[in-house]
Amino acid sequence: AETMHGRVAMLAAIGMLVTEEPIEYHPLFEAYNKDIGPAIRHLDEVRATSPFFFEVLGLIIGSLELQRALVGFKAPGDNDKFQDLNDDYFPGDVGFDPLGLKPDNADEFFEMSTKELQHGRLAMLGVAGMVAQELVNGKEIFVNMGVAVDR
Repeated sequence: AETMHGRVAMLAAIGMLVTEEPIEYHPLFEAYNKDIGPAIRHLDEVRATSPFFFEVLGLIIGSLELQRALVGFKAPGDNDKFQDLNDDYFPGDVGFDPLGLKPDNADEFFEMSTKELQHGRLAMLGVAGMVAQELVNGKEIFVNMGVAVDR
């Protein structure tokens, strides 16, 4: 679970930085002609422009989690203890590797997954810090750093 949370946090860290000034790109709505404010307020705009986005997102996440559970865990009745993992399953490895980045060697794969776990932990702390900073004063991250001007 920590690997999956780390992956979400890494995407969130990139998403928070890309959607704020001076970059200000948002794939779900037009951000250049509005002053929405910090990234923590962007979800309000997503709900306003696409009312069913979060319901669809919830269904997609639920189906991906179901697939992960079917791949990773033994079926009830086939296991010795509650939530027993399949013997050939490594946590976080769900077989999705479209770019072919997964190493074939087990030692290299373990090293890469350890790096991913460490980067995910750092991203979780980073996102928590960015959200806390935006909640404290309501200004964007780059405005707090002095890189962008406050509108």
